[in-house]
Amino acid sequence: MKVGENKILNGKQVAKSLEAEVRAKAEKLQEQDIVPGLSVILVGDDPASEVYVSYKEKACQRVGINSEVINLPADTSQEELLAKVEKLNQANEVDGILVQLPLPEQIDEEEVIETIDPAKDVDGFHPVNVGKLVASSTELIPCTPKGIMELLNRYNIDLVGQEAVVVGRSNIVGKPIANLLLQANATVTICHSRTQNLTKHTKEADILVAAVGQQEFITADMVKEGATVIDVGIHRTGDGLVGDVAFEEVQEKVAAITPVPGGVGPLTIASLMENTLVACQQRRG
Repeated sequence: MKVGENKILNGKQVAKSLEAEVRAKAEKLQEQDIVPGLSVILVGDDPASEVYVSYKEKACQRVGINSEVINLPADTSQEELLAKVEKLNQANEVDGILVQLPLPEQIDEEEVIETIDPAKDVDGFHPVNVGKLVASSTELIPCTPKGIMELLNRYNIDLVGQEAVVVGRSNIVGKPIANLLLQANATVTICHSRTQNLTKHTKEADILVAAVGQQEFITADMVKEGATVIDVGIHRTGDGLVGDVAFEEVQEKVAAITPVPGGVGPLTIASLMENTLVACQQRRG
């Protein structure tokens, strides 16, 4: 798949292909009476979290993964949530455990993540899997970075020796995507809120990943002519969804760009399906 004249990296299309591959592998497991299982815990009633969880449920149905959503009230205690996670750790039919973030303030996210069995950590957030990612030895990679790499790979975007700049240093996107780009032999710079002269760095990027969490933060004057731009952000506005990149103006200048919506988002979900399948194969296949 090569980048066409319209420059749009169609994440929805790539996600569809990836889901078809996951479904084919899940069907082979079913011939051995093995059905991959994903359990998602949702604490409280955050509207955005509810939407994300419904997307995950629908994707599980499409690819042949058993899906269970455990809804807990917003006042759930730390002990109650950890007990629920421990129970899922022991359940053989559960291959993947995902605790939807953010969590209510009375709950320590870090402790919850560390309680999940690393072999069932389909978000790739457990310290064991983070360490393995840095050492290039895990397949349970955080879903959004994994999806980005899938997109770049399927569009045959060469990373070897390229200048890659990641704007944002979160544990969920910024740090893991920087590691994955490094493993793909790109030269990687991570920028963040304390970076001085940010535009100097972003204008040198052949590959620019915007994961800064600010609406249309990256503008055309910050981008190199002919770059590939990956927009991880998603923000609701009166005119619909927008990303961290000022899409209309940046699109005119670059060789390839992900849209919002329809870019990175669908690949995050598809990568979660793939991680659940991988966890099942490693545990039971």
